[in-house]
Amino acid sequence: MENNDLLKRIQELEETIELITFRQNLLFSNTSVDRAIYEYDITKKQYNLIMDLMDRYRTKIDNKEKVSHGKFEDEMYEIVPQHSGNYHFVESLTRAFWENDRWEEVFDELYRVLPKYQHIKKGF
Repeated sequence: MENNDLLKRIQELEETIELITFRQNLLFSNTSVDRAIYEYDITKKQYNLIMDLMDRYRTKIDNKEKVSHGKFEDEMYEIVPQHSGNYHFVESLTRAFWENDRWEEVFDELYRVLPKYQHIKKGF
């Protein structure tokens, strides 16, 4: 085995171990967010980018900028292309964050205004 092949194989193994460890930690934490991340097969890198996206939308909402769930979903699909077009994924993940008291204003602003979420009371 050549040096480059060996280095590539080691890197692949390290990435696999990192993914397995991340997924195992999700199972141990077992919050609704962790279950969604696990079930949708999101990587740690994607998860970190999703949290950055949630932070950006929190800032936009705090600054009274106009936001829409369509644009938000498009940005989410850029992070998680394996779920591109699956708005149920985006809604359920955003709602899971809301249920865990994280980025509540993002769910409230983007999805609670939709008729199907009108029944959800503030304070869960």
